[in-house]
Amino acid sequence: MTHYEERLDKDLINIRGQIAAMAGLVETAVKDSMHALETGNTRLAATTVIKDHPINRQMRHIDAVCHKFIALHLPSAGHLRLLSSVIRANIELERIGDYAVTICREALQQSTPPSGPMAHELERIGNETQTMLHQAIEAFNELNADKARATMVLEEQMENNLDIIYAELMANDERDAVKNLLAMFAVFTQLKRVVDQAKNLCEEAVFAATGDMKAPKVYKILFVDEDNSCLSQMAAAIAAKNYPASGVYTSAGRAPAAGLHPAMVEFLDNHGISLAGISPGQIDLTPMELSAQHVIVSLEGPVSNYFEQVPFHTTPVEWDVGTAPAGGDAAENNRQLEELYREVALQVRDLMEILRGEDAS
Repeated sequence: MTHYEERLDKDLINIRGQIAAMAGLVETAVKDSMHALETGNTRLAATTVIKDHPINRQMRHIDAVCHKFIALHLPSAGHLRLLSSVIRANIELERIGDYAVTICREALQQSTPPSGPMAHELERIGNETQTMLHQAIEAFNELNADKARATMVLEEQMENNLDIIYAELMANDERDAVKNLLAMFAVFTQLKRVVDQAKNLCEEAVFAATGDMKAPKVYKILFVDEDNSCLSQMAAAIAAKNYPASGVYTSAGRAPAAGLHPAMVEFLDNHGISLAGISPGQIDLTPMELSAQHVIVSLEGPVSNYFEQVPFHTTPVEWDVGTAPAGGDAAENNRQLEELYREVALQVRDLMEILRGEDAS
């Protein structure tokens, strides 16, 4: 084998390894999304939504690696066919990850987990879907055509199952209302997909005309606690200091205190973070302002304590970081604040690196 052939094989193995790793992330996302929906596990749902960002970055990375391979090796025949399949599979896996996110966002909107016959059908169809996805991923990773053909048969069975479920939904006294509601929901979903693809076309047009790549997303993150005097203020300040280009950070409280925690203000000032001119604020957002938040982080209890309804595209996150010092001994206050600072800084780092990657700034 020549040096060129060794390099080509090494690059192909790398690409196949990366698409296999992405498939594993997507498979986990689907499994976790269904578990969150079926059990009402809102923390798992929110975590799965957040973890979709690394999947999206992996998709873009694999796409770039594939196109680099084509430019470098000018593949033909079987190699070109493999690269073409990887590029398409990469897109499909990213979309499946998006579907898992939608399931999680629906789970976050539910007041209680599904129950009765609907819960049974969700579990059954969910398990069958995960089985098919797992077999499809295995078939692709192994390039096993026989396994792929056998797995494709499951799609027709699934379609028949869904038709039966749909017919059961229609078999009630309010079938017309249900039918119209489902129809309108399907239309709105398709319109949203058209809007998303139109945006993608615009981004491709900009790149083709100017070479300018899509700008990294800037995330709007709201930190909340009871009185906005310490924890949420510290989190917003740390995020703004460490990741100024990655987000717009605000904080608020349900019942704002008269002033900021004095020991916290002094502590942050000693760490190079000034809160001069800042005072506790009330949670008072219009529906439009609330919908504009990408993430809401609660540092005291569940997000549902602060908002009756979290917008569909806003992800609620809960951090258990401890409590603010209650006063008294200055040395003890400083020790508690140091622990809080380290824990909050770690949580902020993890969140921003998941949202923007390890190069978040």
